[in-house]
Amino acid sequence: MNVQKTMRFMKTNYFLYLLIAPAFLLTIIFKYIPMYGVLIAFKDFSYSKGILGSEWAGFDHFAKFLNAPNFEVIFMNTLKLSAYGLLLGFPVPILLALMLNQLRKAAAKKNIQLILYAPNFISVVVIVGMLFVFLSPTGPVNKIVTLVTDHPITFMSDPEYFRAIYILSGIWQTAGWSSIIFVAALASVDPELHHAANMDGANLLQRIWHIDLPALKPVMAILFILSAGGIMAIGHEKAFLMQTALNIPTSEIIATYVYKVGLKAGDYSYSAAIGLFNSVINIILLVFVNYVVKKLNEGEGLY
Repeated sequence: MNVQKTMRFMKTNYFLYLLIAPAFLLTIIFKYIPMYGVLIAFKDFSYSKGILGSEWAGFDHFAKFLNAPNFEVIFMNTLKLSAYGLLLGFPVPILLALMLNQLRKAAAKKNIQLILYAPNFISVVVIVGMLFVFLSPTGPVNKIVTLVTDHPITFMSDPEYFRAIYILSGIWQTAGWSSIIFVAALASVDPELHHAANMDGANLLQRIWHIDLPALKPVMAILFILSAGGIMAIGHEKAFLMQTALNIPTSEIIATYVYKVGLKAGDYSYSAAIGLFNSVINIILLVFVNYVVKKLNEGEGLY
């Protein structure tokens, strides 16, 4: 009976399925079909033999990575960079959205939003170039530092500063753009709730706590789960561009290591195994964080 109802619904609303058909096909072509290449991680890949013809290696490449001398350093660098970035960066778009929501002049709100969104459209290469210029020993930041300490700080070469520079520059670049979804969620809040709270004597912080934040709660939960699920999926571009010979102890992460051993060294099977290992960790984190959020959020989670 349920199957008949489903078929009847599909026939009646066939145009809805036609609308999602292109996205569905693109997802199948570019997301699922390439999963065939995961086999490389379990083989000693050879161009001449192809994926299926290459010799089976099993979990040898995974064992090689787990037993590598630099495994712990690379894994912890990735975890720390992602975790600190999530913990420090996740609240910032929410705070920006709450502050923007309090602006009553439309022109001022649009101008401020434009300023906040603009860094998102700057290329990563340009961002890193700006960091090297501003934080160089002769740059404007060190000119201020020398007034206090009498000697410049090698920000881009010192491993101690890498994570702070990476995370703070990332927050500056993406926080404004990330706040859009929270601003949209706040736009759905009935203004009469704020008027009623005002009449009851509630101050600004009380209205934000009891009206705005509950409205953002479902969106916050979903975005936090997705962010936590991709905590190990940090891209290699910015970290690789910021790397120097001296900051390698903190800047070498899984993504940059995969790039070096895969594309530069040509060890495709080994790099594929590392990438698959990284993806499995992400899936485990996604399931775990979703479970925790559902427990804390009265059964509401990503799925």
